[in-house]
Amino acid sequence: MSDEINYKNNPLHGLSLKNLLTEMVNHYGFDILFAYLNINCFKTNPSIESSVKFLKKTDWAREKVEAFYLYQFKNLPNPSSEQFSVPPRDRIVPEGQVAGEPAELSLEDAEQVREKQAKKTAAYRSKAGKQYGPKRAGGYFKSRVNERQSSGSSSSSSSSSSSEGGRVDPWANSRK
Repeated sequence: MSDEINYKNNPLHGLSLKNLLTEMVNHYGFDILFAYLNINCFKTNPSIESSVKFLKKTDWAREKVEAFYLYQFKNLPNPSSEQFSVPPRDRIVPEGQVAGEPAELSLEDAEQVREKQAKKTAAYRSKAGKQYGPKRAGGYFKSRVNERQSSGSSSSSSSSSSSEGGRVDPWANSRK
């Protein structure tokens, strides 16, 4: 029995999603939840029942709400890097950590948090774009086709790369 992992210290242990949402909505309201979590079920015709239905179907949203519950509503310290990769319901909360009072949140603070997250996202995307090139559909592929067309390739290869509908076959040069 000592080999078993003790999840009972986790505030989510034995707590239903409906009770979790009811507690948070009673304390914060749907406006604050939408402002911090940016999940549309808290904005468009919000209700406990519809939110529970959506969150049961959508893992990423449920994990986002559960993490918010643990670290904002129950005010636990942030998890270690190993525990951060585990879903919130499966996280192990050390024995010495106890749930505190809910954090005081406001819509103004939510706007500042969103701006900070937007800056981080933009920095991450620009860094990823430099390392890996454009990832969008047609980004790399279109640029290579345009390079071939504008490089002034010989007339025989350009005629062989055209198909009946006037489309360009980018693989025509490699089929020779």
